[in-house]
Amino acid sequence: MTVILVPMAEPEFEAYLQPAIRNYANEKAKSGIWKPEDAQQRSEREFQDLLPLGLASPNTFFYTIRLTESGENVGMIWVSAEERGGRQMAFVYDFIVAEEHRRHGYGEQAFRELETKMREVGLLKIGLHVFGFNHGARALYTKLGYIETDVTMVKQLD
Repeated sequence: MTVILVPMAEPEFEAYLQPAIRNYANEKAKSGIWKPEDAQQRSEREFQDLLPLGLASPNTFFYTIRLTESGENVGMIWVSAEERGGRQMAFVYDFIVAEEHRRHGYGEQAFRELETKMREVGLLKIGLHVFGFNHGARALYTKLGYIETDVTMVKQLD
């Protein structure tokens, strides 16, 4: 089966938003970057700053990952066009393939499709952040040709 990226509809965005805010807060706390008791509020603030107009926020692209054969939605990608390091580029803020649809190649196909879409709008570089504990995502990004540009490491002392 193959996938396409289609612009996300408002009902899909509304269903995505609150779980995404919670998930981001949990990942930031799990990684030790934020205190668990502050994580939810900080996550809400970051999402509000990044998406002041929700789905209609400027320079923001939300795509639903859809199977071409069945029309079933299997995930999503949120990308923003922004300046980083003095250059315009695309930055992936969120990428999800539903648990039951993982390990079928849909993520790889979606990213290849994303490359085409970003070229069409004149963005020739895509960046992203991945938590160190997310081994599956890191393997996918490496396979797709992404390279590490900055690595933060910690060691827990007893």
